[in-house]
Amino acid sequence: MTKEEFLEGKVLLIDKPLEWTSFQAVNKIRWHIKKQFGLKKIKVGHAGTLDPLATGLLIICTGKKTKSINEYQAQEKEYTGSIYLGATTPSYDLETEVNQIFETSHITSELIYETTIKFVGEIDQKPPIYSAIKKDGKRLYDIARKGETTEIKSRKVNITSFEITKIEMPLVEFRVSCSKGTYIRSLANDFGEALNSGAYLASLRRTKIGDFSVTDGLSIDDFIDQLKA
Repeated sequence: MTKEEFLEGKVLLIDKPLEWTSFQAVNKIRWHIKKQFGLKKIKVGHAGTLDPLATGLLIICTGKKTKSINEYQAQEKEYTGSIYLGATTPSYDLETEVNQIFETSHITSELIYETTIKFVGEIDQKPPIYSAIKKDGKRLYDIARKGETTEIKSRKVNITSFEITKIEMPLVEFRVSCSKGTYIRSLANDFGEALNSGAYLASLRRTKIGDFSVTDGLSIDDFIDQLKA
């Protein structure tokens, strides 16, 4: 790895660790590139945010490759994870505490499989209020954390596939392929409602962006080791 390569532009596949923000991952990598090559500045950005509680593929672009970020962001994404049935949280995941408990005795494996079909194709989806989307110049999560409420408009997203890979009540494991702008937390919440119950996202891992796979990704520590080699 040379200074010229990073300035001309590299596409880095990083396996983001749990509890890191995407911004922290970018900052760490930028800092080490600058330190390694004695650079005062270099453009570094990511192609699609992953929540702190999600792990998996983060595409990080450097130098002139940052111009391709929008192109990578627009590509289809694949996720695996688990949904907890019978409860909800305000953030639709484990960032916030459970706020409601629901009945699950009526939920059969057959009902779970049947319900996934309702979410395949183009659907209307409301983003979670705990999200980085801006409304009237404010981030939704800032509004939520102040205990305020606001009307969130639904938008069209496309779910290519929604596959249940394991059922071990109250946890359901899944694999989803979807368009840019899809919130898997919202999918989990809506899935619970469709089951006449409640649900939240218990775990999430992004496995693919377009043709890029997390199996080809490096941990941040491994990337730093390669950089110094």
